[in-house]
Amino acid sequence: MLENNNRRQNQNPYDSEPNYGNFYDQTPDSENSYEYERVYSNHEPVKKSGAGKVFMKVVAAVAALAIVSVSSVEMYKLFGQNNVDTVADTSSSRVLTADSSDVDSVADSVTDSQQETSSTSAVSTASWINMAAPEGSLTIPQIVEKAKPSAVGVSAVFEYEPSNSNSNFWGFDFYNYYGGGQQSQQFTGTGTGIVMSEDGYIITNAHCIYDDESSYKAGKAISVTVVMGDDNETEYDAQIIGYDLQTDLAVLKIDATGLTPAEFGSSDDLQVGELVVAIGNPLGFELFGTTTCGIVSALNREVTINDKEMTLIQTDAAINSGNSGGPLLNGYGQVIGINSAKMGSTYGSASVEGLGFAIPISDAKDIINDLINYGYVAGRPQLGITGVDVTESEAQRFNLPQGVYVYSVSEGSAAFEAGIRQGDIITAIEGTEISTMEELNEIKNEHNAGDTVTITIYRSGTTTDVNLTLQEVKQSN
Repeated sequence: MLENNNRRQNQNPYDSEPNYGNFYDQTPDSENSYEYERVYSNHEPVKKSGAGKVFMKVVAAVAALAIVSVSSVEMYKLFGQNNVDTVADTSSSRVLTADSSDVDSVADSVTDSQQETSSTSAVSTASWINMAAPEGSLTIPQIVEKAKPSAVGVSAVFEYEPSNSNSNFWGFDFYNYYGGGQQSQQFTGTGTGIVMSEDGYIITNAHCIYDDESSYKAGKAISVTVVMGDDNETEYDAQIIGYDLQTDLAVLKIDATGLTPAEFGSSDDLQVGELVVAIGNPLGFELFGTTTCGIVSALNREVTINDKEMTLIQTDAAINSGNSGGPLLNGYGQVIGINSAKMGSTYGSASVEGLGFAIPISDAKDIINDLINYGYVAGRPQLGITGVDVTESEAQRFNLPQGVYVYSVSEGSAAFEAGIRQGDIITAIEGTEISTMEELNEIKNEHNAGDTVTITIYRSGTTTDVNLTLQEVKQSN
């Protein structure tokens, strides 16, 4: 996942012109970091010979008799000194006079007890699944049989320009800019997808086909391949229909018919503690179609990933790198979530396990429909800027107000039409003072595309209000 370090130097950063791509109304990268790891636990059963079984029976008998002796001593404490001789003699007599039939009898009793304990353990395991599964649900093998044909692999090839140490602390690469750049390179990422229609529409995560998280910042994949879960692992070239970085959703299309679409349920009906099953391709296609299960750990969990606020399903079903975009299924084999992220084994100073997150399908449906129909999420407002927070210490150092420094403005955008330019500092929106891009976006997102809002900007020692009509976010923007 993305790791970012915004380096600061004792010079006025607002004198430099940045080089950020086409991410509008966003701050530079966050410092959130998620790690993925997998733990293996293997053991071999110990086999016992026939002679060993006889010996174990004798040991079991002696152990059982020893327990009786200890119990006898405890009985002495309870019943008083007068009974000690009788009780002790009875125990000793049994030890001294025990023959082979007694040993076999006691050993068989112990074996029966062990089998009963093992049976109880199996019942407890079954009870866990039964208690977590909703009424009338399928067995886990039935869930897998139903859903596995709809879980596919997604392989994306990304192209990037190698970074160079001549970049300044704003990320501007003077070496490459003036013609000294290196040749582009490629890397491949893998994930999981869900067949949503018989004619080849595939759902996955946006980060599976758009890289804004790695150090390369490669952007949109130059090619995408979908690998089916059939015996031949049939491959199809995929077209990217649309993607939305904010909700981490994407739709692909392959030229195929007769596919097995997944059945979609409602995440609104989920309960904490309910059984869920995940299918995906952790660590690549060598582990294609890996199935894990667990429960719903929490609902409506608000999580910040790479500066994006997301409301997700939390689960303890194992989700690892490569599971991204795969289905989270309920007890009926219906997709109720799209696996998206997992918190790593270390988070700060704590060690954590079983913290996986999935996008609720009820929230995703409208996004997916918009991506298919328009290629972007309709109605979402944008200003059309890139910006960075002016911290309190920077404001004092450079005698500036706190707010959002405008890195760049897209020509023709709402901000451009309102007269906002690179170098301005936005200090308020709709009369509410802001000091971060997060605060600016929070208020902006309370409005719709087409609404007019008042933006307060600071420029060359003067504060001015401008009226701005929010535009609709389109993927081409």
